[in-house]
Amino acid sequence: MNEVLLNPALSLGGELDLLLPITALLPLTAVLLVSQSNPYQTLVLRGILGSVATLLYALLGAPDVAITEALVGTLLSTTLYAVALRSSMALRLEDRRSGPDPQPVERLCQWISPLHLRLRLVEAGADRDRCHGWLEDGGRLVLRQRALLERLQRCPGYGPWRDAGGAVLLDPEMAP
Repeated sequence: MNEVLLNPALSLGGELDLLLPITALLPLTAVLLVSQSNPYQTLVLRGILGSVATLLYALLGAPDVAITEALVGTLLSTTLYAVALRSSMALRLEDRRSGPDPQPVERLCQWISPLHLRLRLVEAGADRDRCHGWLEDGGRLVLRQRALLERLQRCPGYGPWRDAGGAVLLDPEMAP
């Protein structure tokens, strides 16, 4: 009678010196992931976390779980997170200025960059409901959300904006 012995990819007893460092990467990467303030760094760390988990599942002899983690846990979730970041990390403002003056735009970009926001100026009157506010002549910035106004005022770029003659106001329609 022939006995066929099935050997797992790695056994916990004999290959502990290989599995332990890889296993230690999971909580380390998870702590780094939740402690990041930069959303783009979290995107990279999420991919690393999924890849380490995939490697660990494959080494422990669970190829089906490894493939599922690679496809769903790493590729799909990272892609969806990147799409969500790309669409939500933009400050959309109507451009109500009379002429194209690049100085206020440059100062505004420097101001919002620590918040990891991109500036998107849209033509006045086009898709007004999707904008956070508008930019007027003289560096006058009018915002529709009080929370956004307060967050921008706490940012270090607010001082230089104000010193250059700029003003930040809440939309009169939104004020209580």
